[in-house]
Amino acid sequence: MRALVIGAGGVGKAIANIASRRSFITEMVIADHDLRRAEAAAARVEDDRFRAAKVDAGDVEELRELIRKLDPDIVVNAVDPRFVMPIFRACEVEGANYMDMAMSLSRPHPEYPYTECGVKLGDEQFARDWNWVEREIYAVVGMGVEPGLSDVFAKYASDHLFSRIDEVKVLDGSNLTVEGYEFAPSFSIWTTIEECLNPPVVWEDGTGWYTTEPFSGPEIFDFPEGIGPVECVNVEHEEVLLIPRKVDAKKVTFKYGLGEEFIDILETIHKLGLDRTDRVDVKGVAVSPRDLLAASLPDPATLGERMKGKTCAGTLVRGLDKDGKSKAVYLYHVVDNEWTMQHYGDQAVVWQTAINPVVAMELIHEGIWKPEGVNGPEWFDPVPFLEKIKQYGSPWSIREESTEGIEP
Repeated sequence: MRALVIGAGGVGKAIANIASRRSFITEMVIADHDLRRAEAAAARVEDDRFRAAKVDAGDVEELRELIRKLDPDIVVNAVDPRFVMPIFRACEVEGANYMDMAMSLSRPHPEYPYTECGVKLGDEQFARDWNWVEREIYAVVGMGVEPGLSDVFAKYASDHLFSRIDEVKVLDGSNLTVEGYEFAPSFSIWTTIEECLNPPVVWEDGTGWYTTEPFSGPEIFDFPEGIGPVECVNVEHEEVLLIPRKVDAKKVTFKYGLGEEFIDILETIHKLGLDRTDRVDVKGVAVSPRDLLAASLPDPATLGERMKGKTCAGTLVRGLDKDGKSKAVYLYHVVDNEWTMQHYGDQAVVWQTAINPVVAMELIHEGIWKPEGVNGPEWFDPVPFLEKIKQYGSPWSIREESTEGIEP
């Protein structure tokens, strides 16, 4: 498989690092607006199948030209979600297959942002499904860890563990710390702001999708493998827009273990207007406040040596098992930063995100997953994915949970 990866940041570099250990990749080009960064990502793996290119992820014509030049089997989007649609459109026009880890951006309802949906995550991509089908190309969207592996967990639970699903709740938490910094997000602050300050979306059977206030529905969840109790809150995330399309569940939510201090910081960022993406004039220079904030903070990809702890992505499913008895399980994937740094040299959060598109690409290459049009992770058989991710040396687990409140 010949792959073009757009973005040589933390996730893009980790994708190349993981893919370099798999024989199905015959060529991978890592492209970035900063050619030196792309060259460093390619050189790092010391493998002549990997090389670098320069491209502006926001320029459709530049992207089209690079796609025509390379003729890849798949284009993997590893940049901020604001660049989803330029890359998606370039692939559609050039007839190239596509994969991303975050979907097209939402826009809140202009009058009722905290009760009704406006433009939802992924709406712009799913609206083009017909054209991708006609062109016989595919787009696998939301194929990271969350969304991605969390969706695979939901589909596995639906297919193999439950006869009735009352609730699917994706829960993300960690005990990660970064030495030497008072505030240093382990993932892109641009993306974190987008997720956390937008109105969270909830799905309920009979109602459909609706929104709530940011940071609503706080609850304490005891994460496995020593992470322990973390307060989680509602956050806008793609799983809530993807899972109900293929999994019959009465309710679907996503909750993020942010912690009180992080929430306070995000709320302050919002109050100061530093989450804005529109440009403001600063002594004659047009600057996006969010871009300035992102440039002022340390690059998450560089924090691995200072980072300690584990991160957990998982899906809590409650309902009735195949025999009609009450059942609740948490399907999860825990990654220890010490392990990823030792074996890959990548910090845990970006590595945990990056492994999933590589696994998905290999399943597509093998003809096991056969995407058509615009597909999410739930469109496919989850078992081969869950088997292969273990082969990559990254096991997942299931923990039984309390069935209190589940009525047969």
